[in-house]
This record gives sequence, structure tokens and C-alpha cells, in this order.
Amino acid sequence: MRDALKRPITAGGFVDGAPVVFQDVTKEAGLAGWRNRSGALQKSYIIEVATGGVALFDYDNDGWLDIYLVNGSTLDVLRGKEQPPRAALFHNNRDGTFTDVTTKAGVANERWGFGATVGDYNNDGWADLYVTNFGKNRLYRNNGDGTFTDVAEQAGVAVSGAANIWTTAAAFGDYDRDGRLDLFVAGYVKWDIDNLPTPGSAVVAGNYCEYRGQLVMCGPRGLAGERDFLFHNNGDGTFTEVAEKAGVSDPKGYYGFAATWADVNDDGWLDLLVANDSTPNFLYLNRHDGTFEDASYPSGFALNENGREQASMGIAVGDYNHDGRLDVYVTNFSDDYNTLYRNEGDANFTDLTFQVGLGEQTIPFLGWGTMFLDYDNDGHPDLFVANGHVYPEVDRNDWGTTWKQRPLLFRNLNGERFELAPAATGSGLAVLASARGAAAGDLDNDGRVDVVLNNLDGPPTVLRNVTPSKNNWVSLKLAGSGKSPRDASGATVFLTAGGIRQRGEVLSGSSFCSQNDLRVHFGLGTATQVDALEIRWPDGDQESVKLPGINRIVTIVQGKGVVESAPQARKAGEKKK
Repeated sequence: MRDALKRPITAGGFVDGAPVVFQDVTKEAGLAGWRNRSGALQKSYIIEVATGGVALFDYDNDGWLDIYLVNGSTLDVLRGKEQPPRAALFHNNRDGTFTDVTTKAGVANERWGFGATVGDYNNDGWADLYVTNFGKNRLYRNNGDGTFTDVAEQAGVAVSGAANIWTTAAAFGDYDRDGRLDLFVAGYVKWDIDNLPTPGSAVVAGNYCEYRGQLVMCGPRGLAGERDFLFHNNGDGTFTEVAEKAGVSDPKGYYGFAATWADVNDDGWLDLLVANDSTPNFLYLNRHDGTFEDASYPSGFALNENGREQASMGIAVGDYNHDGRLDVYVTNFSDDYNTLYRNEGDANFTDLTFQVGLGEQTIPFLGWGTMFLDYDNDGHPDLFVANGHVYPEVDRNDWGTTWKQRPLLFRNLNGERFELAPAATGSGLAVLASARGAAAGDLDNDGRVDVVLNNLDGPPTVLRNVTPSKNNWVSLKLAGSGKSPRDASGATVFLTAGGIRQRGEVLSGSSFCSQNDLRVHFGLGTATQVDALEIRWPDGDQESVKLPGINRIVTIVQGKGVVESAPQARKAGEKKK
């Protein structure tokens, strides 16, 4: 193997002696024995290159994040020639290790999976899990005893019927403010195992099976796109599909890869953002009557600053510059740049990628999962990006990129610019993988946000945040009541400390086919107290809350204020304080 200094920057550029931000603790955590499997290694078909969501959620309500990893499959499995691989649920043991409880919990999936999202759709206080597949999707209802029951077909959200439908991203959100979580599901391409799209076949329209003059797997361009789905929660355990009526069905069949609900125009109602592969992105603004306005082009979110569609993979939402408005970051294909859209107000976006230092360095990389996270707790949201190519052929050519790629971490410089954090040799930022899904959350409750990656054809990567920072922090677990969903999905929090007013969201979906921690984490820098905390609940109610302290996880119930405050991480066997 070539020396690391001579590799393409996607698999090199490591810095001896640089500060270690993330440490790879996959083996120590007990996850190294599970492997993602997605088709053959040569990747002849597009279905083999896009699997791998991650969900971080507390399925047993013990106060510690557990890890769910979506798995792929193979053509031989679909043809009944071999046993399917399984997804995995790892229970947090509260000591830095995890136990595989997949079989006991009943969430193996055993279909060709792609994404996972989390939401308490029945408002019983237990987080439910939705998994997207090629074929029928799963809605795993949390039984509250460590097990789940797949109720997708009874609930009406399986999507696929006699024909297999390929769906990817999904996100829960209460778009009509009736207190019940609805569900958006993005479709990708129409794909038929009995009529495989290969170079030169009649299945593929146009010459979309080549990359830099070499034959590669076909798509998505040239393949028919799949529609999108919106399921309205009926409140009785069932859903009604209303995408066409609501105006979000995607009749043109764009290739959906990532989605989330967020109030981008600050009118108190959730809007819908969809990142599409090789086609323009969608922004649907909520009209407050059960329908949406397609503002994709007028808002500036459909295309980049050059008026060009990109091949979008992942999406992150956050207020990076502390102006109180939600900005959006989208990951894209290699030979292109990931795009930062600054919200100018009233859901008007400007592509400021190069102006803030995020453009040039991402071009060799092929980005997937992404999120805003304050890794050093300085009060400014940073950016994390998981990377990996779709063409194994890149390793056989001198194209300046690689199949396995390192993740990228961009440090936010006071809300004005970003700089790339150096990848310390041997650290988590130097791990090479063909990563797909990525999710962020504080796995060990130490006040530093960790990251988990789902890697194609390999074990996951658990990145423990070991940043040697003395900055302060606070993490908020919100619970809705009245006309707000129980898990407060869609809530907005404004926190003022040290002269900075930050904004945080309870977000379902986002990243690439993944689910971040639903708790809202704020770094406070050197501030020793929170001066103000304002919550805008999903039903429109606004509430000011006084926090009992910092460097702790605080549970807030709508209308009741603080109901629990844990000033330090509770290890295994310790009782709540």
C-alpha cells in the first residue's frame, strides 16, 4: 500500500501529533463483530451501494442511547438462495460497552434495508422505530418491555404491496399540529430484480452506466424514479396515505435520499426538506391546512449557486451563525462540493459554501451522513460528514479519490467561517471506510457528542468524543403534552448563555437515512449559567424555563418545566437522582 502521505486526500492527509477529537472504540464497545452486507463487492447494481442507516435512541427509557444499525442484503437472498443478513440493535450497558439484543427485541428486519428513523407515533412514551427497505417497510412498535412488534401492514405504512418499492429516507413530524406524529417516506428508483439494469440493457435510458469513460453500475439517471409518500396519523394506530392530496408525492419521480421536518420559515408549522440524488432538492412549505407549497426553486434550495442540480445524499439542519434561522447543509457526489444554504429569512436560501470555507476541501469526497454538532462545546455548531464512494473502480484508477474515505469534521469559527479539523494519525478521523449512514448523540452521557457510522461491507465505526475541552454544556430531553407529540418532535429551543443565543431542534430523520439523538445538546463555552431558555413546542405553545444548573441532562415536560436533572452520567447499577 502506498504511504499515507502519497494517497489521495480522501484516504490520507493524516497529521502526526494533531489533537485527537474522536477515538475509534468500535472493538471496545462490542460492535466490531457485526458487519454490513450489501450485495457483491464489485457493485454491479445500484441497490448494492446505498444501504446503511443508523438510529441512536433510548428504546428502554433507561436514560442511555442505544444503537440500531440497518443492514443490506444480496441478490441471492432476494432469489431465496441464501439466508438474509440481519440488522442489529445494541443495548447500552452504561459502561462503554453494548450488547446485541436484536433477536430478543425482534428487530432483525431481514430485508434489504436502507434507512431508520425514530418517533413515538402512538404517544405511549416509548420510542418506536421505522425501517425502510427494498420491499415492505417495518414499523416496529415499542412494547415497553424491551421488545418490538412489526405493525407496518396493520398501520398502513408498509408502502410495498405485490410489487417491491424501494424507499430510503423517512422522518416523523406532526405537520398538522393535531398532536400525533405523521410519517414521510422518500422513494428512490423503480428497481426490478427480474429486469436488472446493466450497461447496454434496454432498462437504462441513455448512457448512464459510465464514469470517466469506464463501465460502472447503472443509475440513478436513466432509471425511472419512485414517488414519495406521506402518511397521516389517524390516532388509532393506523395511517392514511395523503401525499398527492398534500402536494408532496413527487410525481416526476426524483431520487429521494434524505428527508427531515423543520420549521424553516418560523411560522410555527413544520416544513419538509428532501435531498434528492441527481435531481433538484425539495422544500415544501406548510400551508397550515394539510397541504404544502412547493417552494423548492423560489427558495433557492433546489439548486446550487450555479443554478445546477447536484447529487444530494445527506442533509443537516441547524443555525450555524446564531441568527435564529435554520440553515441547511447537503452532502453531494465527488467532483462536486457539499452545499451550505444560509437561511436569509422567510425560507429564502443562499449558497454560501465557498464564502464560509466549506467548498474546495469536499470536492474529492463523496459525502453521505452529516449533521451539525458542537463537538468541543464552544457554543458554535460544527459539521461532521461521513464519506465513501459508490464505484469500487476508483481504486484501480488515478482519479484523486478512493472507495474507502475518511470522515470530515469542520470546526465552526464563531459563526463566520469553518475550518477543517486535522485528522490525527490513528484517530477516529483517520478511519477509512465506505461510510453511509451517520448519527450523533452522547453515548456515554459525559457531555460530549459521539458519532456512529454504518459502513458498507464492513463493521460500523463508533467514534467516542475525547475532545480535551473544559467548556460547559447542557442537554435537554423534551416531553410534549396536550396537542404536542409525546416525544416533542418538531420542538424548537432557544438558549442564551455567554452572550450567544443558540437555536436547537428536536429533529426526526436527517443525515443519510439515519436518526440522531432526540435530546437537544448545547455547548456553552466558558459560560457558567444559562441566562434564558425558551421552548416553542410543536403545538405552538411557548414556554420559558429556568434550568437548575449546567453540565447535566435535564428533562422538561411541556407545561411542567424541569422534572428531572442528572448532573453527571449514571453508570450501570446507579439509581436516578
